[in-house]
Amino acid sequence: MITHRPSPPPSPAEVYAKHIVIIGGGITGLSAAWTLQRKAAEEGIVLRYTLLEASDRWGGKVQTEQVDGAGDQPFVLEAGPDAFLTRKPWAYALAQELGLSERVQSVNRENNRTFVLHRGQPVPLPDGLQLLVPTRIGPFLRSPLFSLWGKIRALLDLVLPARQDTSDETLADFVRRRLGAEILDKVAEPLLGGVYNGDAEQQSIQATFPQFPALEQQMGSLIRGMWATQGESKASAVPPFISFQTGTHELIDRLVNCLSGERRLNAPVQRIESMENGQYRVVANELFYEADAVILATPAFVSADLLLEIAPESALEVGSIPYAGIGSAYFAFPRDAVPHPLNGFGLVVPASEQRPIDGITWTSSKWDQRAPTDTVLLRVFFGGPRTQKTLTLDDESLVQVLRAELESLFGITQAPFLTCIYRWHDGYPQYTVGHLERLAEAEAALPDGVFLAGSAYRGVGVPDCVRQGQEAAQKALAVVQSMVDRV
Repeated sequence: MITHRPSPPPSPAEVYAKHIVIIGGGITGLSAAWTLQRKAAEEGIVLRYTLLEASDRWGGKVQTEQVDGAGDQPFVLEAGPDAFLTRKPWAYALAQELGLSERVQSVNRENNRTFVLHRGQPVPLPDGLQLLVPTRIGPFLRSPLFSLWGKIRALLDLVLPARQDTSDETLADFVRRRLGAEILDKVAEPLLGGVYNGDAEQQSIQATFPQFPALEQQMGSLIRGMWATQGESKASAVPPFISFQTGTHELIDRLVNCLSGERRLNAPVQRIESMENGQYRVVANELFYEADAVILATPAFVSADLLLEIAPESALEVGSIPYAGIGSAYFAFPRDAVPHPLNGFGLVVPASEQRPIDGITWTSSKWDQRAPTDTVLLRVFFGGPRTQKTLTLDDESLVQVLRAELESLFGITQAPFLTCIYRWHDGYPQYTVGHLERLAEAEAALPDGVFLAGSAYRGVGVPDCVRQGQEAAQKALAVVQSMVDRV
């Protein structure tokens, strides 16, 4: 019979150290561990931490694979995100802290444009379109993406009054109200909905793009608000998106190598128990850990199960966060097999086009050194809110569907010499209307010393997850420091 046994005892110098357990070894949990380690050293806090990860690898969805066999360098394939947004500075700042500045790679600015599928043809977004707001009227009016009425309707944003009700609403309702149905279909849904892999008809505007309702309230118009913001902003030498020379995994590898606390892979946590002395007992396989604070950096459905015993009300709210899947498939071809110039970062596919794919990243155009010379590397996305059926196809059927799309869109008839498929079933949390209010209720119901962090709560991107890990670590440190102060 398997019995629980304690983890290895601390050294004599650590006997009186406070102990924090972090559950989840993705970028959020790793960021929390690094922050605990660094801040405790800076502030002279005697602290131990333990990082527990259920799988056999660190990094969660931040995964890079290199595949040889086609020329002068390997193909670099990302299973998850391929870039970090620097406008949200936390991931870039973390890279600098870890000494990765010289490893940073920016996107290829020569190809800095995105295409939208319009009546079966890739059409570039007009110059000056900031996320969804047209800031340069001339290029917007000349764009074939929108009808004359669609253009007039979008420009009515300049005169429409601001909404008086400041309660949450869906991304779709917000965009239709301010800019019209064509901007929603051609821009907001495939681009902004795609960031969160969410259904624009359900997606909370306040939880995902709060800057837009804020602009509406402050300036009375999104277009005027973006004009004012552009006037105030200064040119930055930092590129808008970054990765690293051999892929996003470099951030994970450097983080793991810099951590000195106890770290365990293949350590799924079964439960968290409250102890009479105010501590928590974290049970993972045959081990248990007594903790003064616990950071849950796991998917919401995992956190909800772990909270059932110690915080049932919080577990109910956290467990109500829905999830959706997404997949991507890489295809590599000789350059001369692809008739399209691929002079951009990629193509997004509006729902109105009724295609079985969500978009395509032209990886070898977006990044240098991601594919051998004279080859093309494409990443096709499928299985999002509008194409869920493709996520359930077997690999052979899926490849047939996706290759048919590449032939139809770009005239590629030659068989690829590399194919690689990644699927994330239930991989992306959905921020539906009222998300922030429900999250506030969940956090208010947490017991002292227990904290939530990760993509299910306040941002799905790597920078947001880094920030949430840092904030949870700071809160946990404050808790253990208050314990020391009371002694």
